[in-house]
Amino acid sequence: MRQLQELKQLKDEGDGSPSHLGMIYMSWEISTANQRGSVAAFQQQWRSFVESEVEALFRDSALYEGMVWIKGDLFIHISLPAGCPSFLEGWLLEFAHKHTEAWEQQFIHRVNHEAKLQEEGLLHVGVAVSEADGAIADELSRYGVMKKAVLHGQTAGAMKRSLKRRALERMIRKKLIYPVYQPIVSLRRPGEIFGYESLTRTEDREWFPGPMELFQFAEQEGLTYALDRLAREKAIDGCIPLKEEQKLFINVMAQIMEDPSFSPGQTLSLLEQHQLSPHKVVFEITERSSIADFGSVKRALEHYRSQGYQIAIDDVGAGYSSLQSIIELRPDYLKVDRSIIQNIDLDEMKEHILYTLIQLAAKMDIAIIAEGIEREEELAKLREMGIDYAQGYLLGRPAAFG
Repeated sequence: MRQLQELKQLKDEGDGSPSHLGMIYMSWEISTANQRGSVAAFQQQWRSFVESEVEALFRDSALYEGMVWIKGDLFIHISLPAGCPSFLEGWLLEFAHKHTEAWEQQFIHRVNHEAKLQEEGLLHVGVAVSEADGAIADELSRYGVMKKAVLHGQTAGAMKRSLKRRALERMIRKKLIYPVYQPIVSLRRPGEIFGYESLTRTEDREWFPGPMELFQFAEQEGLTYALDRLAREKAIDGCIPLKEEQKLFINVMAQIMEDPSFSPGQTLSLLEQHQLSPHKVVFEITERSSIADFGSVKRALEHYRSQGYQIAIDDVGAGYSSLQSIIELRPDYLKVDRSIIQNIDLDEMKEHILYTLIQLAAKMDIAIIAEGIEREEELAKLREMGIDYAQGYLLGRPAAFG
């Protein structure tokens, strides 16, 4: 109710500007394999339940204009105050998501445990906001905003995706990420920190529990480039205490370099602002999907190398990272994934795989960094095998410089 009271206050304080019509659309998608009578009973139960919930929620609220059923689709009409459409859409998204998610859970619990209908379905929810010419929108305006709400709710989970998108856009706009740095130590010179890998963390984990979920969603939404650039900017901003010979490892998605709009000069500009040399930076190429165009990635890397940067390939031995990437991109470092390093002292096959990588790296003049070390026995085996550098919780956890 607090959300409704705050919005009503905004409306009461309005200056008479045109108000807005908000629409919440709800519809169940039920398998056509189910019997018609069972589906009808389910819909009748839902109609009775949701009407009761809506009436209770909006009781005595001047914002509520009523609800309309069109077959099995429910449209809840809400009068919104004048204001920024983006703000109003955000408010309605949060409001609708909070309540419809609760209604869905309560209803399914009731159906399964009381009515015994055992229907399986997906609740589609969409919202839309449109400016109205008066206190009550005309029929054409109503039809338009209803159509927008249906389009928004075409896929199950659209509400959550829209809220995540807004959270990501806000995160990028307000720069709400920060770097932590995990040490990479030399195994040939015990006690010496060779460099640090910069890792991205978020201040608000409501939608993105960790960096993997954050970057995966950014890729889905076409915002990888903006997020990647911000992460590089933050990594460089926070690494001022680096010693003269230490390296800064910065993650860069290989797919970013395939983008024709990719501009490697932006990183150089950031370094110059902090009086840092490109020779201190290693770009750690991460493959979240297979590389479609090695040619464009190689051209971008050649440009970087000409400026003094070095290149590492991440997650070697796992995921999309492949021998082709090593051969095509000719990196300076191979970062061997934890899937190979874990328990390598106990697994002869893992030892053989790592030994093969060591031989390949030696022929190509590439240094190897072993990732994910958590046990002393793993570290001892890596030293015995002649690995150059190591990284993992045993050697140091990610933390801010301070």
